[in-house]
Amino acid sequence: MNPDPYAPCLLCPRVCAVDRTRGETGFCGETRAVRAACACLHFGEEPPVTGPRGSGTVFFTGCTLRCRACQNAQLSRNGLGAELSVDDLAGIFLRLQREGAGNVNAVTGTHFLPGILEAWQAACARGLAIPLVWNSSGYETVDTVRMLAPHVAFFLPDLKTLDPALAAYWFKAPDYPRRAAEALPAMAEARPLERGPDGLPTRGVIVRHLVLPGRIDATREVLAWFSEHLAGRALLSLMSQYTPIPGQPLEPPFDRGLTPGEWDAALATLEELGIEDGYVQDLEPGTEWLPDFSRERPFSAELSRMVWHARDGAPAG
Repeated sequence: MNPDPYAPCLLCPRVCAVDRTRGETGFCGETRAVRAACACLHFGEEPPVTGPRGSGTVFFTGCTLRCRACQNAQLSRNGLGAELSVDDLAGIFLRLQREGAGNVNAVTGTHFLPGILEAWQAACARGLAIPLVWNSSGYETVDTVRMLAPHVAFFLPDLKTLDPALAAYWFKAPDYPRRAAEALPAMAEARPLERGPDGLPTRGVIVRHLVLPGRIDATREVLAWFSEHLAGRALLSLMSQYTPIPGQPLEPPFDRGLTPGEWDAALATLEELGIEDGYVQDLEPGTEWLPDFSRERPFSAELSRMVWHARDGAPAG
């Protein structure tokens, strides 16, 4: 890793090589200053991550992808968020712990990795004792996985697609399949699956896959790859929540949600491949769960409890 990992920035597979220490920005749109939109106790993650007390999610600004139907577009594209010093971010981690969070869940933080790890170490020195969850798109380098490995209890990556053409169209990253296929096995090697006395995983990798409308072929390819390369080494989370975002124009079939037939086909593929260890969402069409980060409470009260919002300014440690 470079003496200053932001100059030039090679943190993600885009290798933009800009000097973020001088305010230059690459694909993610961010300088070296860590920015985030909010932190909350989240109750809608997979059971090992949510746990009995909620997951302490921190939603970071910017992204290394440009997903066409991104539910967090206010952050990933539109720059919503407040600048946080190392002490500020460490304070947020500690507040989440005081509020009862079972972990700190860093959402889309790859482009801020050095700052997040610096804040993590500072918070640990001040008494932070809950584990770290790395919640990412799966678009990572193996070097990044190795940097994270000593600190992370759960890797929570997406495996969006293994189709380069779909990856190029959907989030402007035709190399996504190759990069994810390198990074996810590295995660499984770095963080083998462990379970507690109750059988609930306590450490490991949970791979998320969102089924897209009209592209069950892409889902079949992802599930077959998972079965061959990660079954028994990681858990799978199959997600049905694809929802067109109001105001984001999309071409058919991406302008609609999943049909029951498409979801049934995805479930049938799971059964056919013998993938049993993991989690499956219910198919519940609707937009009520979509976050609005401009609001004081971006998620419903059933899904979250707010701890900090960018509009609050720098948090008290």
